[in-house]
Amino acid sequence: MAPRIYTSPVAPVRIVATSVFSHLFAGDEHSVGGFPADSPAYVDADSGTTLTRAQTKQQALSLAHALKHDPRIRARRGDVALVFSHNSLSWPVVLFGSVAAGLRCTLANSAYTPKELAFQYTDSGARLLFSSEEGLPTVFDMFALLGVPTAEARERIVVMEAALEWAGGPSVPRTAPAIGLKTLADLLDTPGTLDQEERFDGPDAHETVYLCYSSGTTGKPKGVETTHQNITSVLEIVKDTFPTICLGTDKMLGILPFYHIYGAVKLVHFPWTRGVPVIIQPRFDPDKFCASIERYRVTIALIVPPVLVVLARHPAVDKYDVSSLAALFSGAAPLGAALVEQVTARLQARRNGKGGFAILQGYGLTETSPTTHLLPLADAQRKVGSIGILLPNLEARLLVDGEGDGEGDVEAEEGQAGELWIRGPTIMKGYLNNPKATRDSITPDGWFKTGDIAVRDAEGYYAIVDRRKELIKYKVGFVLCYLAFSCFMRSCVRALVDSAARLEIVIDDGGAMGRRVCCLLGATRPNPARVKTEEAKRAFAQEVRQWTQARVARHKFLRGGA
Repeated sequence: MAPRIYTSPVAPVRIVATSVFSHLFAGDEHSVGGFPADSPAYVDADSGTTLTRAQTKQQALSLAHALKHDPRIRARRGDVALVFSHNSLSWPVVLFGSVAAGLRCTLANSAYTPKELAFQYTDSGARLLFSSEEGLPTVFDMFALLGVPTAEARERIVVMEAALEWAGGPSVPRTAPAIGLKTLADLLDTPGTLDQEERFDGPDAHETVYLCYSSGTTGKPKGVETTHQNITSVLEIVKDTFPTICLGTDKMLGILPFYHIYGAVKLVHFPWTRGVPVIIQPRFDPDKFCASIERYRVTIALIVPPVLVVLARHPAVDKYDVSSLAALFSGAAPLGAALVEQVTARLQARRNGKGGFAILQGYGLTETSPTTHLLPLADAQRKVGSIGILLPNLEARLLVDGEGDGEGDVEAEEGQAGELWIRGPTIMKGYLNNPKATRDSITPDGWFKTGDIAVRDAEGYYAIVDRRKELIKYKVGFVLCYLAFSCFMRSCVRALVDSAARLEIVIDDGGAMGRRVCCLLGATRPNPARVKTEEAKRAFAQEVRQWTQARVARHKFLRGGA
């Protein structure tokens, strides 16, 4: 039977073969990327410090020049730089400056432990590391784990300092770990600037530019090779379906972490293509979120579902003037209709007659760069719960498990749930250093297997209804973090594998934690000596949690139990 291939109801757009930097920053002294050079691009929410489009380009090219010519760095085309920081005004300069210099950037979760950071640093092949000041203790511990002498480690670090003097903002004293280290400001002060960025035209556009890490559908985190053309393609195909946003009218609030591809693409890159400034906040905080909306007259914010839970009840919504907010765009996890309706009603009432308010949803993965589906504004209420329509230039299939090997080779009938497969110019190049995982995820004819089970209705709107693989969706607390993380149980318990003695105890633990670990690891040797009583079981469970929490980021903590 011929494959049932779905396409987008939106007309295809032109796909370019050039570098991310060339695509975004073309222009002259009057216009950068198609918009006035003096228009604001990025704003520090706390201080109001602003980078215009011209300043962003100039700073990026200055950084690129320094990266290539600083005697301690001397970066070469294709080198990898790791960025380890919470959101800040430094991010677009570091990211675009590195890209202009021809580097690849690997973006690391700012909550990582030294061991987790060490894995990404070594697996990605990074030789340069940009870090926030608060991340420096983790960075130094990471280098110690890797056996890198302190003096050598200090040569590899560039600090994204808290002070914003380099951008015309306030001065802040350096923290102790940052003293004596090279900073972003130091590099920007280096004489010289690149006359032209490193070019990635034609076939070179398929070279890797970003390496975000994803668990994919199985196993350890894998570096997703996102190419220049992947990024330029997703920026173009999103335009016609995303709500209209305009220079001089709209402002976006950037709370999603820039280290995640969702935040990196949809906040650092996409608003730039529409001429709209991004108000940058380091983290999500309900009061600061609403205060920034009031102060900057924010019209749209990208969020994840846990933020909606806060907005449904938190008093900050009534404390501040949030009447400018016209839309929230949610990704990373499914939305429930009841929550959408509750928040919509609350924020619509705060609009004071200034027009409608809508909550929209989309879908994508790190491997798809990320967005593949968006819910159009006109359908916000009619299609609540839907991830929307397939974006132009992409193709989709829905497949159910075939008999025997269960490899998903049978086309789903119309209206039937099936695993969502995507093909198009936004699909990753592959998993770094992992050809087997790449082969398992991308078919020879280019279909990426998402692992998510979806349904497509008669009008061409999709909904995610399940997950094919065993995956934990954990929504992290708002003060600690703000992204709905997906983490495999094997990843969550891998730290336990380091100690065989501990595993033997866990296996015979009668609680849910023990049963889950036993099932996942296939272990069979009991050691009940320490867990005979209920009190002992509870004490051991707490011990395991504490032991694990010292070795993994918060979103991987073991939770729950009997």
